[in-house]
Parts: sequence; C-alpha cells; structure tokens
Amino acid sequence: MSEETPGFEEKPDVPADGTPEETEAAASADKAEGAAPAGDATDVALLAQLDQARKALEERTADLQRLQAEYQNYRRRVERDRVTVKEIAVASLLTELLPVLDDIGRARDHGELLGGFKSVAESTETIVAKMGLQQFGKEGEPFDPTIHEALMHSYAPDVTETTCVAILQPGYRIGERTIRPARVAVAEPQPGAAPAKDDAKSSTDEESGAPEEG
Repeated sequence: MSEETPGFEEKPDVPADGTPEETEAAASADKAEGAAPAGDATDVALLAQLDQARKALEERTADLQRLQAEYQNYRRRVERDRVTVKEIAVASLLTELLPVLDDIGRARDHGELLGGFKSVAESTETIVAKMGLQQFGKEGEPFDPTIHEALMHSYAPDVTETTCVAILQPGYRIGERTIRPARVAVAEPQPGAAPAKDDAKSSTDEESGAPEEG
C-alpha cells in the first residue's frame, strides 16, 4: 500500500495548457452564455409593456382633450344662454315701462313736467338708458317699415320719397333689437309730380342743347 503524504490537500485537475484564473473565466463565460436567452426575453417583455403603456397614455390624452373641448363648448353655451336670458328679462321689464315713458314724454310736450315729478321722470329716463334702452324716430327721416309703423298717410309736394312727417309715438330698441316700432304719420310724393319735374328738366336740356340758328 502507498502511504499518503501528510500535509497536502487534493486539488482539482487543471488543464495542462491553462492557469486556474483562465479556468474560472471560461466557466463564467459559459454561465453568461447560458443566461443570455433569459435576458433577451426579459427585454422583449419590457418593450411590450412600454408599448402598451404608451398606447394607454395616448388614449387617455385623447379622452382628456375631448373632455376639455366638450367642457369649453358647455361653458360657451351656458354663457350664451345666460346673456340671452338676461336680455329677455331686461326687454320684458323695459317693455312694461314704455307707457310710463310715454306719459313722461306727453307731460314734457305740454309743459307739465315740473317739480318733484320732473326729478322722478328724469331719474327714470336715466335708469332705463343705463339698461340699454334707446329711443328713435324723428320727423323728416325716410320711412322704414322694419322700424316704423305708419298710422297716417298723406301726399306732399315737398318730399321725394315716403317720409315720416310726424312722430305719433316714439320707438324704442335695445341694441339692435326693436322692442317697439315708432308710430308715425307718413307722406308720399304727389302722384305725377316727379315725372313732371323730369319732363321739364328734359325739355330744358333739349332746349339748351339745340343748335343755334344762323
């Protein structure tokens, strides 16, 4: 029997052409090569999750933009409706005050706007003017059926078109909205008067343009 030499430990076999460090490096490389496929699969999974998260973000962003646009449209509709309701309420109130304004106007025309009544009347006119009420209708302006209501009709030789010759009751508007037309008396040109003037003018022109006799 062979006797073991005391004091020496057995070591793993080392390749004849390499050192122990080279052997460990080779083993580590083998492990890395074995783990590479698992790492690639992890990267693919992460990319898929990232793409899915990006799509979800785009969908949520589109939903948010759509909701924001709908909210802006809703705010505009509410504001428009609020203004419309206010205008209707103001027009309704001022329409009820028109008879009072007519009485004030008649009192002024007859010289009866005196004392405390004058102060109240002027305050009332100032308030309705601040609320946007405007009076219109003047003698001598052309008749407009969209804002005038003809209550009396006559002919006059000194007008060349249908003209308001008397304001029987003033009209009122709020902005571009007419709440009461002006009630007027109108006059039209005398039938045949304008053609007669045109004929006289033509005769004068012909006489002035005729050649002189030698």
